[in-house]
Amino acid sequence: MTQNERLDYLVRRFAEDSGRYRGIEITESTEEKRRLLRSLMNVRMPAPLPAEVLQVQDDYLQERAREVGIVDPADILACPGDPRIALWQGDITRLACGAIVNAANSQMLGCFVPMHTCIDNCIHTFAGVQLRMACDTQMKKLRAKYGQDYEQPTAVPMLTDGYNLPAGHVIHIVGPIAGGRVSKELDEDLAACYRNTLDLCAEQALKTVAFCCISTGVFGFPADRAAGIAVKTVSDWLAACGDTAVEKVIFNVFSDKDKAIYERLLYA
Repeated sequence: MTQNERLDYLVRRFAEDSGRYRGIEITESTEEKRRLLRSLMNVRMPAPLPAEVLQVQDDYLQERAREVGIVDPADILACPGDPRIALWQGDITRLACGAIVNAANSQMLGCFVPMHTCIDNCIHTFAGVQLRMACDTQMKKLRAKYGQDYEQPTAVPMLTDGYNLPAGHVIHIVGPIAGGRVSKELDEDLAACYRNTLDLCAEQALKTVAFCCISTGVFGFPADRAAGIAVKTVSDWLAACGDTAVEKVIFNVFSDKDKAIYERLLYA
C-alpha cells in the first residue's frame, strides 16, 4: 500500500469501527482525511482492532513519523551549564528518546477531544490505539486493587511502551492543577513530577528523557514558575545521582514564549 492508500483504508475502517460515524462523508483532501482519522482515533474507546487494521495503522504512523522527521537526542546540543541538559523546540512526538513525558489527566486514557492540541492528544494519536489500551489495562489493574473510583494521583508516573512513536517509552504523569494560583504545596507537587519521573528512568535504565512543560497548559501553572521548578529539580537530581543514571534530559518546548523562558534559565 502507498501512504495515501493506507490513509483511505484507515479512515474507512475507523469510521466503520466507530458505529456512530459509519456514514460520515469523506472528502478527497488529504489534509481533511488526516484530520478525520485523528478525530476518529481521539474519540475511540480503548478496545482491540483487527490485526490487519492494526498493521496498516502501524505502517501508516511509522511512515508519518519518517515523513515529519525523527530527531535523535544526540543531535540536540547540550546547554553550557551541564552536558546532560538540553533544550529543544518542536513536536515531542518526533524525539527518539528512551522516554518522552506525557502530561496526563487522572483517568490516564488520553484526550478524547477531537483534534485537541494538548500534548496528551498528540502523543496518543501518533502512538496509535495500542497506547490507550495499555493505559486502560494498567488502570483496570489499579482499580481492582484500590477500588473502582481510583484515579491516578498527582506526581505518580505510569510507564508504557511508545508503540509507533520514535520514543521507546512514554511516561504519563499527572501534574498539579494550579488554575493560575501558586503555593508551596503546588510547587512541591510539580517538583515531585520531575523527580519521580527521573527516578523511574533510572530504575528502567532509560538513558534519555524529554520533559514537556508539565501543568502549564489547561492545568494553569504559571509558565515562568513551572520552568524554574523544572530546571532546579532536574539539575539537583542529576547532581545527586551522578553521570550514569540518566545521560540526557531534554526540556521540550513548543512555543517561542516557553523557549525564551527556558533560555533565560539555562543560558544565563
